[in-house]
Amino acid sequence: MKGEATDYRRYWDEALETMPRNVLREHQLKLLRDTVALACERSPFYQRSLKEAGLGPDDLTCLEDLAKFPFIDKKILRERQEAAPPYGDLVCVPAEEMVYLSASSGSTGVPTASPFTWADFTAWQNYEARLFWSSGMRPHDVYCHALQFTLFVGGPDVVGAMKLGALCIWAGTVPSERLLAIFRTWRPTVTWTTPSYAWYLGETARSQGIDPARDLAVRKIFVAGEPGGSIAETRQRIEELWGADLYDYYGLSDIFGACAGMCEAKDGLHWAEDHILTEVLDPATGAAVPEGERGELVLTSLQKKARPLIRFRTGDIVSVTTEPCRCGRTHLRLAGVHGRLDDMLIIRGVNVFPSDIETVVRKNPDLTGEYRLVVTEEKHLAVLTVEVEHSEGLQGGLEGLADQVCREIYGVLGFRPRVRVLPPGTIERATHKAKRVFDQRGT
Repeated sequence: MKGEATDYRRYWDEALETMPRNVLREHQLKLLRDTVALACERSPFYQRSLKEAGLGPDDLTCLEDLAKFPFIDKKILRERQEAAPPYGDLVCVPAEEMVYLSASSGSTGVPTASPFTWADFTAWQNYEARLFWSSGMRPHDVYCHALQFTLFVGGPDVVGAMKLGALCIWAGTVPSERLLAIFRTWRPTVTWTTPSYAWYLGETARSQGIDPARDLAVRKIFVAGEPGGSIAETRQRIEELWGADLYDYYGLSDIFGACAGMCEAKDGLHWAEDHILTEVLDPATGAAVPEGERGELVLTSLQKKARPLIRFRTGDIVSVTTEPCRCGRTHLRLAGVHGRLDDMLIIRGVNVFPSDIETVVRKNPDLTGEYRLVVTEEKHLAVLTVEVEHSEGLQGGLEGLADQVCREIYGVLGFRPRVRVLPPGTIERATHKAKRVFDQRGT
């Protein structure tokens, strides 16, 4: 039940999870050198690109030497897959050694494949079990996996819960009415979905006369896919709606499933540093940003054999910390996942992410919590309009509420957007991943 967990020092693999950072870095360097050696030996792409750069495993005397190596990004993955179908020429194993294939959605182009060997898949699910354990899942739990299966890398993560010993219900993305029926029939105590869908499902339950906190057994909700799970105001409102604890996770198909997740202390997301090396860089210059500041997350796989990635630019804007956590785990934590570069708006010279607005909207009890950002252009200048919904039974006037929201956003961003307050239910609810930005310039 929310607030009950007080003993955070409960580990799946204590030696690994609490490894001193100097020892962990030495371990990472060995894994990094092995990964680069594998790529140079077996991947046609890396053989060419690293040879052209004059680089190899012997050039890695410390982790900082990785900064000499070239970046790759989604565009390169897509180009190499098209040039050497069906899996691209970054792969390091023959097809007969691959046992699982995930893929990106293809929403911004051709879907890119991410293959796994059996060893890759097993290591991944062992980590998922470790992550679930850190969030408080135990063998007595009933776990309902409400993420899509299809080609999405989050689908097989249910195997990690099975390794832990939980009873697992493979629900997937069934309609909300059916999922609520599953919740009422088999009484799962843990589920995993997106922040938007956790909100939507709770509202749907209430509209059917079901009080999620009283009538359902869910007491832990894992979320991923959107920045909302890292935003305290969003997490608090979902927890109040469900009477449950919410834990944010981060992952992506190109490297792993979930790469990081919240422990029971819920103070940032612990990273899988024995599997993936992280850099947080200035998107424009490629230079490392100081710890705690925002930058683009760049990842290098450390154990994956099917298709290792070296310095993969994710496009995600994050901040990290290596400060000790109350749980005793030493792996670095994502202090915040603030958004994506392709979701970032530049308004009056200010970088604006939807998560910045969400922080304001979700803490105001006079608002439903739903919002969208509409960008138009006037006299060649970008204009931001923030659309929100007032809650049922609003006592004050709409104009006063709009002024209040505008002032609060000014306190975060340093400029005043236009604010429109709409009736409840006006903004379309997302059944899974929410679209928040509507750029109408040039339309």
